[in-house]
Amino acid sequence: MKINKVKNPFFQWLCLGVLVICYTVGFAQQKQDMPPNIILIMADDLGYGELSSYGSIKIKTPNLDKLASQGVTFLDFHSNGPLCSPTRAALMTGKYQQRTGIEGVITAADHREVGLSLDEITLAEELQRLGYTTAMYGKWHLGYAETFNPTHQGFDEFSGFVSGNIDYHAHVDQEGYLDWWKNNTVKNDHGYSTDLINTYGIDFIKTHNSNKTGQPFFLYLAQESPHYPIQGRYDKPVREVGNKKYIRKVPKDSIQSIYEGMIETMDETIGDLMQVVKNEDLEENTIVIFCSDNGAAGKRGDNGVLRGAKASVYEGGHRVPAIMRFPKYFKAGTVNNTPILTMDFLPTFLDFAKGKPSGINIDGVSFKDHLIEGKAFPERDLFWIFRENKAIRSGDWKLVKTRADNQTKVELFNLREDISETHNVADANQDRVKIMIKKLELWEKEVREGVPTVAN
Repeated sequence: MKINKVKNPFFQWLCLGVLVICYTVGFAQQKQDMPPNIILIMADDLGYGELSSYGSIKIKTPNLDKLASQGVTFLDFHSNGPLCSPTRAALMTGKYQQRTGIEGVITAADHREVGLSLDEITLAEELQRLGYTTAMYGKWHLGYAETFNPTHQGFDEFSGFVSGNIDYHAHVDQEGYLDWWKNNTVKNDHGYSTDLINTYGIDFIKTHNSNKTGQPFFLYLAQESPHYPIQGRYDKPVREVGNKKYIRKVPKDSIQSIYEGMIETMDETIGDLMQVVKNEDLEENTIVIFCSDNGAAGKRGDNGVLRGAKASVYEGGHRVPAIMRFPKYFKAGTVNNTPILTMDFLPTFLDFAKGKPSGINIDGVSFKDHLIEGKAFPERDLFWIFRENKAIRSGDWKLVKTRADNQTKVELFNLREDISETHNVADANQDRVKIMIKKLELWEKEVREGVPTVAN
């Protein structure tokens, strides 16, 4: 028996409408359930007093100020180390950098075969495991050899440099090597490094827009600014391939203005990036974080009211500006005074991505619920060590132990009352000093030396 198919236009349109509605609802639900995109922007050697929102009156940073007004400003955020490589090792692993063997700088001259062990489980690898597309553009500084390239450590894409610093225009490192990579191959690109890094990031966001791909992304933009060499957007190169010396000198009376301009240029690029995030309709479900890898260098930088500078275990060496924006959950204009370290990013990002660290000896602590729900953040002791200089923070108290000229000096400060670390109250608090020194010694044995200990 032959069955005639009834062609009913109304019925056909009705079916099509139902399909469209189901698809739209399904896509909306998928978008709602998708973990947030994460954009981490890390400045290099930016001091606590070098953003307008942190009190600078000389340097204008309207875009970072806007970011702060829309999210959370951290007043007690700290880099894990007072130098580049240690902080980046902690960022990638969620551990104190001492556990990774990277306590000092991986230098261009002496450490070209040293890097972050491939046995470490990096933040990028963790997010890849959770379905993220990952990219890094800018400064790696966790291994010069191709073996340690970011593409072997969880990043789907990498463009930038692997050394501590390069000529912003010629892209040549301190030893005269061309240092600009496309994934795991040296391949130069023309342009000012600050602009290039940001442009790569913008292109990545447009290409991997999670609204279109259905896949969240992690974008790590590791800017060189304002680390030396001091070069503005339109300056000439100061280095060339095969030469360890500067090929020209920057006039001394221009250095400070160029330096400040480098920060303002970086701020400008961040404004461009944020506009793309808005244009791509990614604002609500994208976490944007800005921070510095350590305090400002003493000669040029400004660490505000803080004592010390880069390479110091005083506050100026590691208390740095940090801003975090996530409109979906964070109240605009929030100020946070909880002590948080770079190593806390890994467990926090994974928490937002609905995952947990798979590595061992994770020292970082997630602060997601602290920010979103206002839950109390766990009390813990914090440690900083560089060479023979050491510090421990317990609540408001900070003990600093330094060694110079074969003499050891112990100081104790109450940071709530004395953020500038100008009043040593060790003599009046000997019992507290003894307890904190004991904690420091135990931590050194367990974390720095790898000897299991049991605290008394």
